[in-house]
Amino acid sequence: MSLVRVQNFSISLDGYGTGAGQSADAHFGHAGDRLHQWMFATRYWAAGGSGGVDDAFVRRFDDGIGAEIMGAGKFGHPGWHEDPDWKGAWGPNPPFHTPVFVLTHHPRESIEMEGGTTFHFLDAPPAEALATARQAAGDRDIRLGGGPTMIRDFLAAGLVDHLHVVVVPIVLGRGVRLWDGLEGVEKDYRVEATSSPSAVTHLTFTR
Repeated sequence: MSLVRVQNFSISLDGYGTGAGQSADAHFGHAGDRLHQWMFATRYWAAGGSGGVDDAFVRRFDDGIGAEIMGAGKFGHPGWHEDPDWKGAWGPNPPFHTPVFVLTHHPRESIEMEGGTTFHFLDAPPAEALATARQAAGDRDIRLGGGPTMIRDFLAAGLVDHLHVVVVPIVLGRGVRLWDGLEGVEKDYRVEATSSPSAVTHLTFTR
């Protein structure tokens, strides 16, 4: 059976996966791009970037992925569902290139984008959403794209096979945390840590 994977999910030292105050102009709230600067500095992301540990992890993003599931907050800012023309925060050619299933209490018609990404909208619990995504992905893996709330829900339901978390050396102080309510979740996984010269730490949890 295909695996359920989280790739390149960044959190702060105090566990926040996104900042407070998310809006149309601040997709990650007051965190801005600070959680993801390590990624933007890689060769995968930009010509002339680094080719070290961070680059190796980033390149696993789309390897073997057949579909993604994301939360409503990753798709767009609070209130996006009130705009019938809103097509997401990722531009005309989103970086997913697969079917993407957006978990929302405000479903709408699917949106086909450039580059192979089609957004589908589901009001469904984790197990039901995963079953739908698996039908679309065939024998390829399912990526859980975030944000922290939906990843936490899938972890709580025991549905995550591989989790890659990048601990970034910043303190956000507020926002949405990843680990709340998941006491002891590490017992279900083999955990490995890889340090990077960029000062981030890559944690991989493998069932």
